[in-house]
Amino acid sequence: MRYIIYGAGGIGGGIGALLTRAGCDVMLIARGDHLTAMREQGLRVRQPGRSEAIKVQTALHPSEVEFRDGDVVVLTMKGQDTAAALDDLERSAGPEIPVVCGQNGVANERAVARRFLNVYGMLVVMPATFLVPGEIALFGGPKPGLLDSGRFPNGVDETVTQLCSDLEAAGFNAQPDPNVMRLKYGKLLDNLGNAVGALCGEEALRAGDDEVRAFMRRMREEAVACYKAAGIEHASRREIGERRAATFTAGEIPGVERGGSSTWQSFRRGRPGIETDWLNGEITLLGLEHAVPTPANRALQLMAKRALRAGLRDGAVPLKEVLGLEAELAAT
Repeated sequence: MRYIIYGAGGIGGGIGALLTRAGCDVMLIARGDHLTAMREQGLRVRQPGRSEAIKVQTALHPSEVEFRDGDVVVLTMKGQDTAAALDDLERSAGPEIPVVCGQNGVANERAVARRFLNVYGMLVVMPATFLVPGEIALFGGPKPGLLDSGRFPNGVDETVTQLCSDLEAAGFNAQPDPNVMRLKYGKLLDNLGNAVGALCGEEALRAGDDEVRAFMRRMREEAVACYKAAGIEHASRREIGERRAATFTAGEIPGVERGGSSTWQSFRRGRPGIETDWLNGEITLLGLEHAVPTPANRALQLMAKRALRAGLRDGAVPLKEVLGLEAELAAT
C-alpha cells in the first residue's frame, strides 16, 4: 500500500514523514517554499528529544503522481481547500481511489463521498506545528498523535486495518473504529474554540478566564443541542480526552514555538483562508436546519471572516468584540 499525503503541512507532513521513517511507501503533495525545502533538504521533523531530516518523495500536484493499484490518498489540507483538491484528484486518479479524510470537522467526508467510491474518516488528535518551510514540529509523546480511522459512514475493511497497522508501526495510536464519525463529531466540540485563540490570542485562550470559559461552554452547548435535534451520535469530550491522555502529553522542543491550533497557524502564516466555516459553520448550519439558536458559534464564525477580510493577524480582536456580536445575534 502506498500513501499519497495530499496537503503535507504539520499534520500531513508529520504522518507522511513518520510513515516514511517506518519503511512505508509515501508520496507527499505540497507546494511553494515548503515543497522546495523538502526537495532540497528533506523534511525536518522536530520532536521532544529528537530532530532529523527525513528524505521524502514529493509532488507539486496530483497530476505528477503515477497512480497505481494499492494507492490510498490521505487528505490533510484544511476544509476550505478540499473542494479544489478533489477536482484535481478526481481528474488525476479517478473516483475509485480510496480517500481518507484526516481533517478537522465532519463535512469533508460528505464532500468526498459525493464523488469517490471508497471514503474513510480519520480522527486527528495531534499537536503539530508548521510555521517554517521544510520543517514541522510534533510535540506529542510517547506517541505523536491519535489517528483512529474507519470507513465512512461506518464500518471497517482491509484498507482501514492496514492503514491503522502501518500508523501503529510508525509510532501513532491508531485503532480501527466502525463508527469513526462519532469520534469526529466529539472532536469537533473541542475545535469550536480554535478561532478564539487565533482572533484573541493564544494567551487569552490558555489563560481561560471566566469570560473565555463561559463563551467556550456556550459554543459547545449549542453544538450538543444541534446534535440532539439532528439525531447525531457523538463521543463525549471526556472520552476523547481519555484517549488523548493515553496517547501523549505535549512536550517542549528547544527553540520551537509551541503555537496553537491549525486556525491560529493559518493566521500566523497569513494564509488567505481559514477553516472556521467547517468548524463553527457546521454548527450554525445544523442550527438553521433544526431551528436551534447558535449565536455564539455564529459570532465567532463571522468575526473570523471579518478579521480575515481586514487582513488582521492573530491576537488582534478583543474577546469583548466577539461577545458583543454574540449578544446582537442572540437578540435578533
